[in-house]
Amino acid sequence: MSSTVKSLLAALPSLMAILFASSAASGEIYHWVQYGLSGLEVRVITEEAACPPAHVDDAPRNMSVRAEPAAHYPIRVCTLLIPAEARSVTISDIPVALPIADPRRIVLVGDTGCRLKGDYVQACNDPQQWPFRLIAEVVAHTKPDLVIHVGDYHYRETPCPAGNAGCAGSPFGDNWSVWRADFFAPADTLLKQAPWVFVRGNHEECERGGQGWSRALDPFPFDAEKGCNGGASPFAVRLPGVTLAVVDVATAREEKVDEAQAQAYREQYRSLAGLSVGPMWILQHRPIWSPGGRVAGKLVGDNKTLAAAATGVIPENAALILSGHHHLFQVLTYQAHLPIQIVAGNGGDYLNQGDLGDPASWIINGVAVKGGLSSVGIFGFSMLERQDDGWQLTSYDKLGRALNSCLLQGPVTTC
Repeated sequence: MSSTVKSLLAALPSLMAILFASSAASGEIYHWVQYGLSGLEVRVITEEAACPPAHVDDAPRNMSVRAEPAAHYPIRVCTLLIPAEARSVTISDIPVALPIADPRRIVLVGDTGCRLKGDYVQACNDPQQWPFRLIAEVVAHTKPDLVIHVGDYHYRETPCPAGNAGCAGSPFGDNWSVWRADFFAPADTLLKQAPWVFVRGNHEECERGGQGWSRALDPFPFDAEKGCNGGASPFAVRLPGVTLAVVDVATAREEKVDEAQAQAYREQYRSLAGLSVGPMWILQHRPIWSPGGRVAGKLVGDNKTLAAAATGVIPENAALILSGHHHLFQVLTYQAHLPIQIVAGNGGDYLNQGDLGDPASWIINGVAVKGGLSSVGIFGFSMLERQDDGWQLTSYDKLGRALNSCLLQGPVTTC
């Protein structure tokens, strides 16, 4: 075990005590850098009456208010677009993480919140049962160049049952207390470490955690009148050598084809062809041809609406689809000419269980899987590292121990 991991484990009890036993201090600030519709921006969450002072290359800049305080959200969200030529940006004299010219180490994490919904009760107060804080700290110490969250941040939807010590004192509902507990407090160190790309998950639909998503993380402008942004069009994050196409599929019906949705998503997939002529990765929360489990011997969890929408229209230059939704780690290649599917949904919420068998035997929505791997029951994260001949994908457990590795070379994957 590395000294970094040992020091994290030694500090974990005190960190958890602070996280779960106290409320946000007056004026507490979270800040991060993210890619959005208008480019790169720094965002801040504050309880103060005004946005904090900002500087770009030592010149003062005024932050804009993205979202004013409201019921259940006694916070102000501020934003500042970062010029492409900026060499330094500070918020309250604290430097923020700007992108490097050629990002080579990209972390994938997803499905990170703590599950409280009816009979599904996770021990949010136990870092072994809900380890997102530990995972985020470990990832921060790896010093990634970019972090991609593939969706599902908000999971505390109903009260902790009386007498349950595992989640006692937990907030619930679409409010700042939950968003702070489920994401911002545990991710604080990592938020400051590198720029982020945020993908909307089904837990960020408007009837679930959509208000917090829309105020703080949504790459599109906040709809203050509605209080929650609806579904969004795709947008592009252009990096050297690859374009990230972010697609909002949060509401896509899974178990049967929704024809109206399928037509709308079909047009979105068609529009991706205009985003890049070079290699493209599609970032969307729900995978298409990927199972999350077996019921009565049958693979389940594939998305029939998205399969109907995507078949025959995904651009030829799309090399990868990066998703979460299933609480496991998967890498799948297909007999048909389709992007490699990576699922990285094991970042904190209840894990999928049960052996799914050899992926090479799977047929999902009529599509045969050529090969790959499927790992269940292990919390962790994944990292893509640029190589001379492709990208090396490695999955790690919650302590940062490497588990599986695959070399991705165009449509060819070697695991």
